Amino acid sequence: MSPAVAGGLFIASLVLVLVLAYRLFGDYMFRAVSSSRHFRAERLVYRAVGVNPDGEQSWGIYARSVLAFSAVSVLALYLFQRVQDRLLLNLGFPAVKSDQAWNTAVSFVTNTNWQSYSGEATMGHLVQMSGLAVQNFASAAVGIAVAVALVRGFARSKTDQLGNFWVDLVRICVRILLPVAIVGATVLIAGGVVQNLSGGTDVPTVAGGSQTITGGPVASQEVIKEFGTNGGGFYNANSSHPFENPTGWTNWVQLFLILLIPFSLPRVFGRMVGDRKQGLAIAAIMAVLAIGSVVALNALQLSHPGTVPTAVGGATEGTETRFGVAQSATFAAITTLTSTGAVNSFHDSYTSLGGMVAMLNMMLGEVAPGGTGSGLYGMLILAVLTVFVAGLMVGRTPEYLGKKIGAREIKFASLYLLTTPALVLIGTAVAMSSAQARASMANPGAHGLSEVLYAFTSASNNNGSAFAGISVNTTFYNTALGLCMMLGRFLPIIFVLGLAGSLARQTPVPASAGTLRTHQLLFIGMVVGVTLIVVALTYLPALALGPLAEGIR
Repeated sequence: MSPAVAGGLFIASLVLVLVLAYRLFGDYMFRAVSSSRHFRAERLVYRAVGVNPDGEQSWGIYARSVLAFSAVSVLALYLFQRVQDRLLLNLGFPAVKSDQAWNTAVSFVTNTNWQSYSGEATMGHLVQMSGLAVQNFASAAVGIAVAVALVRGFARSKTDQLGNFWVDLVRICVRILLPVAIVGATVLIAGGVVQNLSGGTDVPTVAGGSQTITGGPVASQEVIKEFGTNGGGFYNANSSHPFENPTGWTNWVQLFLILLIPFSLPRVFGRMVGDRKQGLAIAAIMAVLAIGSVVALNALQLSHPGTVPTAVGGATEGTETRFGVAQSATFAAITTLTSTGAVNSFHDSYTSLGGMVAMLNMMLGEVAPGGTGSGLYGMLILAVLTVFVAGLMVGRTPEYLGKKIGAREIKFASLYLLTTPALVLIGTAVAMSSAQARASMANPGAHGLSEVLYAFTSASNNNGSAFAGISVNTTFYNTALGLCMMLGRFLPIIFVLGLAGSLARQTPVPASAGTLRTHQLLFIGMVVGVTLIVVALTYLPALALGPLAEGIR
């Protein structure tokens, strides 16, 4: 069987199972976030933190709760790393230095999981499983909670209440993330993923020496790393390491976990607004963009011209032989289409145009299907922008789901869309103009620019994957990328919640003959077009100097 055919079957099986899961898991999540019943364990948590589970919050209070929880999480994780050498299961590792601890704390709290360190040589087991893995749950839950709050803004009217952040956070962790993580970890252990507290095993090498192979609680972290679209690996080699991803079928399972929540959330959206066709339309937009990216990246990696790639049937440099080019390219597309950032191949070794596709996936705002929660609220922002453009074209006030999109709403949407491009382009410009930052670059010219552009794109969009070629464990990059991760996460969340509050206060407008039907093919095509055009106009100059210049020379 040719690599192209095998890759096609791999993708088709993944799509089929996701289609089946869309309704089943989407309905399960809808019940979890909409139930009026509190579990006993949940009530104990509310009592411990002093929260009234039956009280609701305005968008401002909801936003402050998100920011307060995240600030405490950053501080706690920072301190955890700084005292690592005094903790149990530290494996003899010293405390993480201050700038790297800051970068890592912000990275995991913002669902980015950018890693300027090698996990098996830097972090002890306690920090890995009680610090980093815990934030994998918490950051994913925050993203879903914000998405649910935005949907409530569309679904409710004449109110300033968007729900209760603390209730949403606890429910999402207890009812959605934990149950699937337990089952998923068991499946991964059965597939050969390591789960122990071993400090390391000495093994002989083929050269006659010895090597220490570090064990650890890998499966329990691996499952939420993918299911929560986090992406931070227990090992430096991430999902290309055989202890994290042993076989082709575990590779399939990990991709399924990555896509399960983002592709099921549109079903939650449709159920909450009372029109399931609206959820299908959003899912269709995501699917069109995702399939286009996966096909393009596979085509570029499998048919790249050149003597060596032609001889071996694809651009194999940097790919793991267990997976081959097709599974590696599919993984690269999916992990950058979502905010996961996990890798099972070396993105810096991709063809210049293949690497550009991975970069473009993040520049789209990671909305196809995006991260846990962030993909849905990002796509809904694009839908709001699309109906605004459509309204201008026909000379009427734009509406979406019965809510008028006026000046206040479009300001929130515009600020959301402008935040990450500003961080990416300004950050890249500062790095390229800084002698200290340029000293970290191993590659000159167009490829060197691509590596820096990829780093700031990944950090600002909370992805976490990276090209190589630059030494990012420096004071400059740890600080600059940490700021981009923080601002790229929390500024958009504030704008999303502001939009949700504005929408919730409105009185619904009945549909008329001039209302754009937002569940039909015309609207789906318009949103896809607006998404691509906005990205092209924003990033094309930078791409022309980087991957495009490298690819056409």
